[in-house]
Amino acid sequence: MDIESTVIYEDNHLLAVDKPAGTLVQGDRTGDPCLVDFVREYLRVKYNKPGNVYVGLIHRLDRPVSGVVLLAKTSKALTRMNHQFATHKVKKCYWALVEDRPPTESGTLVHWLKKDPNKNRTSAFGRKRPGTKMSQLEYELIQGRGKKYLLEVFPKTGRSHQIRSQLAALGCPILGDVKYGYKGRATNAIALHARSLEFTHPVKKEPLRIEASLPKNDYWQAFT
Repeated sequence: MDIESTVIYEDNHLLAVDKPAGTLVQGDRTGDPCLVDFVREYLRVKYNKPGNVYVGLIHRLDRPVSGVVLLAKTSKALTRMNHQFATHKVKKCYWALVEDRPPTESGTLVHWLKKDPNKNRTSAFGRKRPGTKMSQLEYELIQGRGKKYLLEVFPKTGRSHQIRSQLAALGCPILGDVKYGYKGRATNAIALHARSLEFTHPVKKEPLRIEASLPKNDYWQAFT
């Protein structure tokens, strides 16, 4: 993976990349190469750094999801950004393509989610159950073209597979997401894109917005 071509922001404290769908963010039991390792090698070569290069992972995206991933180049930046994410000070915007029009053009979804780690799948319930966590997002229908509907989604909590499971519970599974009810062919990508992050820079204390362009694949072709 050519990290240099995916870097969309970099300073002394932070680095943001536009992650391609299908790329792991962090190493797992598959042993496949991951984004953190690619970034570490990129920094080692670019700055001629000896030894182990520091890369702090602030948040994650699911493997089949594309878009903005923010990493820290210093421990100070990591600690401060972790606090912003934990206290919901970061505004996260996703774009999702669904095959079925949502029942309303905008709305707030509240579910209680429970993840099955063995199946790596999250179930969404309409009321609290043992072992569940409350999950909330807001969505807005941006436009429809053919049989594709573009939703802008703002998650208010940060649960595993939150957007995927909540949109499926709405009756609008994401294109390509066979794990959550899409009936088409499975690929290594789904039509969920982390479009932007807005937050306060951890050191400069200035507002910062980072945006990732839409992927150039069949899902998004009509919207680019």
